[in-house]
Amino acid sequence: MRRIFGMTEGDDSPLFVFPRWSNYALPVIALAVFGGLLYVPTLITLGASPRTTAVGYSPTQPVPYSHRLHVGKLGLDCRYCHFTVEKTAFASLPPTQVCMNCHTKIKPDSDKLAPVRESWLTGQPIEWVKIHNLANYVYFNHSAHVNHGVGCVSCHGRIDQMDQVAQQQPLSMGWCLDCHRNTAKNLRPLDEVTNLGWKPDPDVDPVQFGLQLQKSYGIHDVAYMTSCSTCHR
Repeated sequence: MRRIFGMTEGDDSPLFVFPRWSNYALPVIALAVFGGLLYVPTLITLGASPRTTAVGYSPTQPVPYSHRLHVGKLGLDCRYCHFTVEKTAFASLPPTQVCMNCHTKIKPDSDKLAPVRESWLTGQPIEWVKIHNLANYVYFNHSAHVNHGVGCVSCHGRIDQMDQVAQQQPLSMGWCLDCHRNTAKNLRPLDEVTNLGWKPDPDVDPVQFGLQLQKSYGIHDVAYMTSCSTCHR
């Protein structure tokens, strides 16, 4: 006898190659394939998102410096330590001299300050761990922002409430563009830029107040604010 298209010649009954239950496996396999095509890119996109990989990043520093104590309780101004923030693109990390301005008299023998004293004696800088990292192909100027009314809290959160600093915002391109498209909501008077707890007067419309500040600061060219060359130079 010869087999013809799954039939045996002279026999009207079909020749089953797979068991009958395999018919039910086809939709399951199809669902798994198409589901995987959606699931894998979504997983990679969300898993690699700055909101997943960067927000909450809080490395241990060589010195347990508490912003909650120094800024929140003692009222230290951000610019005392980060003294280049109004003049240059970078907000400088404080050199040991800045720390020792106070700690030659205040808790000079504290064990927590041992790395500071060693740095002071040897001249070697403290190796602080950078928290807020932007890609090398991104141009960001701190002075351009703080001199146009963008408060420290907009990017860094309530630093004055942190014992150990953690990144609060993703600092992604989409996040930056959201602000550049609607700058007014993040503006404040220049003398309140480092006041992390500042809020507009409740009797004032915050939207109109922000728009007034935007106009007074000369921030009006949205096309430039969202242009690729503004941040990628």
